[in-house]
Amino acid sequence: MYKNYNMTQLTLPMETSVLIPTNDISRHINDIVETIPDNEFDEFRHHRGATSYHPKMMLKVILYAYTQSV
Repeated sequence: MYKNYNMTQLTLPMETSVLIPTNDISRHINDIVETIPDNEFDEFRHHRGATSYHPKMMLKVILYAYTQSV
């Protein structure tokens, strides 16, 4: 089981479609990673301990950090 995450839910009332340009790398990374079926990450699923972050979310963070030379 993974921790729940929603790319469209925000704590502050802001419109991401306005604040993030359509040609921004973060949008491209999100689109690419979302094309990967969830069952591709099944081998990383475990049922012990605390819930983990969803592999898609972690992949997005890693790819974005890589593009920003972090």
